[in-house]
Amino acid sequence: MRADRLVATLLVMQSRGRVTAAELAEELEVSVATARRDLEALSAAGVPVYPQPGRGGGWSLVGGARTDLSGLTAGEARALFLLAGPAAAAAPEVKSALRKLVRALPGTFRTDAEAAADAVVIDPVRWGERERERPELVDVLQDAVVRRRKVRLEYANRAGDRTRRLVDPWGLVDKDDIWYLVAGTEQGQRTFRVDRILGTAVTDLDAERPADFALPEAWDRVVDEVEQRRSLVSAAVLAEARYLPVLRTQFGRHCALEDRLDDGRVRVRVAAPTPLMIAQHLAGWGALVEVVDSGPVRAELARLGAELTARYG
Repeated sequence: MRADRLVATLLVMQSRGRVTAAELAEELEVSVATARRDLEALSAAGVPVYPQPGRGGGWSLVGGARTDLSGLTAGEARALFLLAGPAAAAAPEVKSALRKLVRALPGTFRTDAEAAADAVVIDPVRWGERERERPELVDVLQDAVVRRRKVRLEYANRAGDRTRRLVDPWGLVDKDDIWYLVAGTEQGQRTFRVDRILGTAVTDLDAERPADFALPEAWDRVVDEVEQRRSLVSAAVLAEARYLPVLRTQFGRHCALEDRLDDGRVRVRVAAPTPLMIAQHLAGWGALVEVVDSGPVRAELARLGAELTARYG
């Protein structure tokens, strides 16, 4: 995981002061090209890591950062922790490294650094959406999360109805290039799709956040609620084992392996809100898949097949 290496890279440089890409690669057991890319990523993010050309050169932490990281400015500390934070929930080693780095930071920076590390969660499992570019608004909201500032939003729901709200931004989630804002409102915790936010104004009002709030756990609860709504109908499907990754890509969390058959096929259970939605996903497979236990899904497949036959013969 790249964030692990970024934190480890900074710790190595803190202890040595100056390293070459080759020395770092040997220390972290990665390729020289990977080590060089990680150093460049830290530098591009605003962490004071710079190359020193010539004999005896390498990469150095500058501005007094070698001994206690006090050379990091507040902005540089936030930049580092925003890079590392999303991986921390999944990697105990990164949690440990972040704790060490927090202790090494000047006290005035620690709050912002800890907030930055908790500001973003990355969830790579798709909900059937196409890839999108990172919205520019994410940076604005991320800054509000870190600085604990209330935000005024103009928001459009799925039906296009617009509302205006004053929210406490608690964290951002990147779910396969779709961004969500988790926030506190007068009605409690709410989740907003960033691409449906029509207008934003960051205020000078201090945002409130529950003392026991943890973004990864909060997002897990959001996902559980959405998955329950999206998986009202299920069907068992037989397909060759080599097609299992494709089915998982199509159905995401709604594709569970149930059995491996002796003939080289697998039995998987897929789910969606309606039988038609399952059938629409499977219709393009033709005879490569077989639905074995859901009459409504089989009926929808037959209807779709009849429509195609009637039109195309």
